[in-house]
Amino acid sequence: MRAVVLEEFGTPLVLREIEKPAAGPGQVLVKIRASGVNPLDTKIRAGKAAHARRTLPAVLGLDLAGVVEETGAGVTGFAPGDEVYGMTGGVGDLQGSLAEYAAVDARLLARKPASLTMREAAALPLVVITAWEGLVDRARVHAGQKVLIHGGAGGIGHVAVQIARARGAEVFATVSPSRTDVVENLGATPIDRTTTTVDEYVARHTGGEGFDVVFDTVGGPVLDASFTAVRTYTGHVLSALGWGTHSIAPLSFRGATYSGVFTLLPLLTGRGREHHGEIMREAAALADAGALKPLLDPRHFTLATVADAHEAVETGTAHGKIVVDVG
Repeated sequence: MRAVVLEEFGTPLVLREIEKPAAGPGQVLVKIRASGVNPLDTKIRAGKAAHARRTLPAVLGLDLAGVVEETGAGVTGFAPGDEVYGMTGGVGDLQGSLAEYAAVDARLLARKPASLTMREAAALPLVVITAWEGLVDRARVHAGQKVLIHGGAGGIGHVAVQIARARGAEVFATVSPSRTDVVENLGATPIDRTTTTVDEYVARHTGGEGFDVVFDTVGGPVLDASFTAVRTYTGHVLSALGWGTHSIAPLSFRGATYSGVFTLLPLLTGRGREHHGEIMREAAALADAGALKPLLDPRHFTLATVADAHEAVETGTAHGKIVVDVG
């Protein structure tokens, strides 16, 4: 089969022929139609993502959508011809989705939303799982709450806005001035991150009380700002990028709580993979109910032009999620 291979960190990706895998016990062989590109993919390629524990040579790509070709021993719930999607590899020693086929753990998969194209489905897994683990699993977001999403027009952010709204919350999102229409169209109240201070937007939107849930999808000083934007006592701060050194004093003085989200753990450890499949099924139901839809960059890339896809992500020129057409 054809696959895009990273042979050494920091070198160009190479399109070549490699052996087609077979479905082992508990696995599903997927004929891949589309592969979502995430910032993590570009960091892995550059050798700047030690936490992904990627071994080389490797096929990158975390997210896929495709069609079941065959099932391995012990697999139930899937049959050849089923359209599926999931976050299935691209880290550790797991083959990624920049290939024509992948043999993946069936626990990580779900049926593709009927209302979405293969490209749209491939754009969702990593960002949906990250947002779901934060907002639903950790913070238990519900109706009556005010939720602040930092980076509301970004990959994780725009999905987090939709999930929080689907759970009945009133949603606010920090955003650059050129992207306010994105969060408005998703039903959130935009906050201009370039001109509005934390104190100002907390006062304006919460009467100075703070937000019930604050989700940081940006990292760095944005996480510090989150600690000062959260509600006293009952507030909960989440971060998908809480990897730096931060003072927790502002959070502690509010008596609030913090949760980190590390979406790769089930792929790296093998533990909790069933839950990723569950999240994918929940996301499919939301999508088919009209409550969840990814924002896609209109450009089309192929296995032969993956380098251009990575460049679009690295340079910040993407307007929506970048997806590579495989099939």
